[in-house]
Amino acid sequence: MKFLAIILTVTTILTGSLVSSKKQKITATVVNVTSDSGKVGFALYNKETFMQKPLQSKNVKIVNGKSTVVFENVEPGDYAIICFHDKNDNDKMDFEANGMPIEDYGMSNNVMSFGPPTYSDAKFTVSEEDVVLEIKF
Repeated sequence: MKFLAIILTVTTILTGSLVSSKKQKITATVVNVTSDSGKVGFALYNKETFMQKPLQSKNVKIVNGKSTVVFENVEPGDYAIICFHDKNDNDKMDFEANGMPIEDYGMSNNVMSFGPPTYSDAKFTVSEEDVVLEIKF
C-alpha cells in the first residue's frame, strides 16, 4: 500500500511539473489603426532583447482599423510588445529628420510618453494562462 502511495505521489509531482512548464500564447490587438493601408509590425521582447533583436516578430494585415497578432510557444516570464503602423510597406518605422516618428506606434500597457518606449512601462507577465492584450496607437 505504501508503495502505491509513493507511485501516486511521484506521478502527481511529475504531472504537475509538466503542466507548469507549458508554453503560452500572447494575442495582441491594435484597436485604433487610422487606415487599412500598409500593415502593423509587432515585436516581442524580454528585458535582455528590448529594442534590439526581438524574440519573435510578425507583420499583420489591418482589417477595419484593427490588427491582431498571436505569438505562440512563449515561456512563462516577463515580456514587452512594441508595434507600429507601416503605412508605406517599407518594413521599417519612418522618422522625421529631428527623430520624431512619422508612423503611429504603440506598446503593451499603452503607456505613452515623450521619448522612446521603456521596458518597465511596457512589461507584462506570462504565467500559466494565455495572455490577451489591447494596444492603442
